Amino acid sequence: MNKQKLGRTDIVNFPDLNLYNISVKIDTGAYTSAIHCSEIIEENNLLKCVFYDKDHPDYNAEPIIFNTYSTTGVKSSNGFKENRFKIKSTIELFGKTYKINLTLSTRDDMKFPVLIGRQFLKRKFLVDVDLENVSFNSPLK
Repeated sequence: MNKQKLGRTDIVNFPDLNLYNISVKIDTGAYTSAIHCSEIIEENNLLKCVFYDKDHPDYNAEPIIFNTYSTTGVKSSNGFKENRFKIKSTIELFGKTYKINLTLSTRDDMKFPVLIGRQFLKRKFLVDVDLENVSFNSPLK
């Protein structure tokens, strides 16, 4: 199987979340993928999420309700472990839609609202850190 080449950053769509042209950082040091979520409320076995960030104008602040979700432990680069909610969604790269697991995190102080980790990348993509926005600039879109 030929693997697509990605750069260190890209601009992608998350159609299930109604989020388009979102800047992502490809992070081969992270196992899981994480998405910035400004508000997370769990009640009555439902997870209500609001994806909003004033520094990322394509985050639309529309609430999304998930009836299927889980929790997972995530260890940060500084060694701190936290429990996060995890959702299943889709991501568009090179004009193709892929399934992706995303942990929900507050990333409002980070440059990129989304990190794409190894769990998603493996068996599908190679990362060339000299490149940027390869999928976004691809004629395959």
